[in-house]
Amino acid sequence: MNLKKIKNAIISVSDKSNLKKILPILKKFNIKIISSGGSYKKIKSMNYKCIEISDYTGFSEMLDGRIKTLHPKIHAGILNIRKNNKHKNELRKKNIENIDLVIVDLYPFEKFIKNNNNHKKIIEYIDIGGSTLIRGGAKNYNDVTVISNISDYHKLVEELKIYRGSTSIKFRKYMSAKAFSLTAYYDSVISNWLNNELNIKFPTNKTLHGKLVEKLRYGENPHQQASLYKTSDDLGLKKLHGKDLSYNNYNDVYAALNILISLKKKWSTVIIKHENPCGVSIEKNQLKSFKQAFACDPISAFGGIVAVNSVISKKLALELNKSFFEVIISRGFKPNALKILKKKKNVRLIDSSKYDSSNSKHYLFLENSFLVQDLNNKLLNKKLKIVTKKYPSKSEIQSLKFAFNICKYVKSNAIVLVKDKSTIGIGSGQPSRLDSCEIASNKAIKFVPEKIINSVAASDAFFPFPDGVQQLIKVGVKAIIQPGGSINDKKIIEVANKANIVMAFTGTRHFKH
Repeated sequence: MNLKKIKNAIISVSDKSNLKKILPILKKFNIKIISSGGSYKKIKSMNYKCIEISDYTGFSEMLDGRIKTLHPKIHAGILNIRKNNKHKNELRKKNIENIDLVIVDLYPFEKFIKNNNNHKKIIEYIDIGGSTLIRGGAKNYNDVTVISNISDYHKLVEELKIYRGSTSIKFRKYMSAKAFSLTAYYDSVISNWLNNELNIKFPTNKTLHGKLVEKLRYGENPHQQASLYKTSDDLGLKKLHGKDLSYNNYNDVYAALNILISLKKKWSTVIIKHENPCGVSIEKNQLKSFKQAFACDPISAFGGIVAVNSVISKKLALELNKSFFEVIISRGFKPNALKILKKKKNVRLIDSSKYDSSNSKHYLFLENSFLVQDLNNKLLNKKLKIVTKKYPSKSEIQSLKFAFNICKYVKSNAIVLVKDKSTIGIGSGQPSRLDSCEIASNKAIKFVPEKIINSVAASDAFFPFPDGVQQLIKVGVKAIIQPGGSINDKKIIEVANKANIVMAFTGTRHFKH
């Protein structure tokens, strides 16, 4: 069990709110406390004995507080190997005592940079002394206990109670792992901040950081373990009702929110199934927007996720309750709407009013590596390049742009059919573009046959052959938007001209794998 008796502790914390939870147990087992600055004052104000660090080292803090705990008497007391006789003799000659317990947290750098752009002030929030103490204690876990998180105070108290002022090797090793995870996270935040300041997209060493939010029931499938981590202080999502979100729910929630943010309009609706949109609409009112999105593919929408860019009304709540959805996301819920939706116990209701997508990179993890790229957040706002004899009307241009912007959120090969600003058929995830054209066409014919005539279509990449375009023309599509760039572009334009339809090139591809 390798128990280690604690005689001396160093305490230096930014968050002093829970010191009252650990000071009584330290006093009970006659553990001497060494502390500095605000921590020393706080401990003394609570009437506990404490030695000021400068009195212990004989060296006062300097450089406006940059040098407080960085002293050989402190770090030798932490880092010495207790069973090493050479170390013992060196400490004895220098009159240095062992420090057996390190209770230290770090300056809240991540929180500070969110609300501050003063470079000089930010630099002062990079913790050097605290990080060094934590790493020293964590390295020497065979002899030293390190507590680096306020949430672990109660664990320390229980450990000291069980082992009468001592800690076990299992506990020390566990706390060491947590400490190194913290310092790695902290350094990652700092390095990413500096890289962002310098606009370095792809540094030589790329670090990722995350804080555990919750352990999930399972991953994509029941035999896979999973957890959710956050990369910033707040997810911006608040669950108001229903079961905990699953791994697949989170995937779909963020897929829905990404589309919703790009639409920006107040009366927007997105319905997602397996990360793919199966209905998207912008309309003049909330209820009509949902109905149009739902009509695109009501079968796929069953058990999916609905997201709206507004506060859900009573009318919409009543309509939503006519079907089954795993998750409903909105920027809020009217009280009577919330009451109606809560009648279904299993539906998750999510308030996304504080959600803000600030990520600028997309990561794809492979077996022993990962890919990093800019987010595909390019929206089509420029003037279209019309390559056919026939030109689109103003309303057709709006529909074409809407269709192409939705297309980038659909897994390739992607085809999106649109009437006005509502999807009416979506073909996704097919190795053949012709297959996606047929799926999108068949969906529209099945669910909204009255809308397919004179609709518009978008393709995420160029048409390699005329067959996909011919399929769309056959069902009544009157305008097609695509990136262009195929060696068969000339043939495809000829097919469009022969059918007297509009074709626009964007020069931008939107593959999604």
